[in-house]
Amino acid sequence: MQPSALITGASSGIGLAIARMLIGEGYGLTVVARRPEKLEAARAELEALGGDVIAVAANLTDEASIVEAVEAHKAKFGRLDLLVNNAGVGIGQPVDAITTKHFDLQFDTNVRAAFLFYRECVGLLKASAAETGVSRVVNTSSITALSPQPWLSAYSATKAAVRSLTISMNKELGTSGVHSTALCPGFVETPMTEFAQGGVPAEQMIRPEDIAGAVKMLLGLSQYCIVPEIPFIRPGEDAV
Repeated sequence: MQPSALITGASSGIGLAIARMLIGEGYGLTVVARRPEKLEAARAELEALGGDVIAVAANLTDEASIVEAVEAHKAKFGRLDLLVNNAGVGIGQPVDAITTKHFDLQFDTNVRAAFLFYRECVGLLKASAAETGVSRVVNTSSITALSPQPWLSAYSATKAAVRSLTISMNKELGTSGVHSTALCPGFVETPMTEFAQGGVPAEQMIRPEDIAGAVKMLLGLSQYCIVPEIPFIRPGEDAV
């Protein structure tokens, strides 16, 4: 039976790179993102690569939208072998300037949505693991989870929470065959890091395909191996 994956934040950057890789691995995909026009362009590209793809535009700060996305995936594919919690928001501001609205937006998108996708998908993930031995969840955290940064205090805290959630889920679900990994990259050349490209040239950033390659590696592991986290750093940089 064809394996399937659900990917959030799939219209560009890391999410789209992972989606392209999964098409090559024969996965059916549900791609989820906030902006319908960008998401439709991504869906068309993935279908042109030969993929079996559905697109669900969703605001991941809205619980009902998350439930609807999972139900759409279940109706189309009937199974879930890989969940990729990749959608994220980062807002760089000093602590005395950040608004409650921006603080809540980051926590709701980066942490709350990931938790809700676990809750809504856990039955499908356990069923897949019972059949094949293992299913996987990949959570996009950040190197800031390991080394929190100034002006990114709220973002760093959300990504530390994503890392913590990953550890908790391995302790809770690992023996059921549901294995979780937190991806902890530094600057990746995506639209989200355009603000930093004055100091770090885009061509010297980590590539989205590097992250997708790590996910492909995870897919090849046995059911007896969990990789809890993967840091990604640029040459000459420290992880912490």
